[in-house]
Amino acid sequence: MIRVMDLKLLATTFAAVFLAELGDKTQLAVLSLSAGTTSRWTVFVGASAALVASSLVAVLVADQLAKRLDARVTQGVAGVMLLAMGAYYVWSAATGKAAG
Repeated sequence: MIRVMDLKLLATTFAAVFLAELGDKTQLAVLSLSAGTTSRWTVFVGASAALVASSLVAVLVADQLAKRLDARVTQGVAGVMLLAMGAYYVWSAATGKAAG
């Protein structure tokens, strides 16, 4: 059976990942690699493949977690992790200590 793609979920996922990736270390690494070469399309393809691969790993892990845990539990854990990371980055910036 062919499943129809949920366009609302597609747009939401695109927007969330796009906004989350703006200005992060990955984007800065790609910018640096692109500036140092004339093969910018190679850098684009490599970076795109890496993002696709890491997204695939996340989806596969989420699929296995969804089979074993209630969705509210996984969403709660993800939310707590996001808040903890955000708090750590704010603390790092406030104290002048490098995050990561």
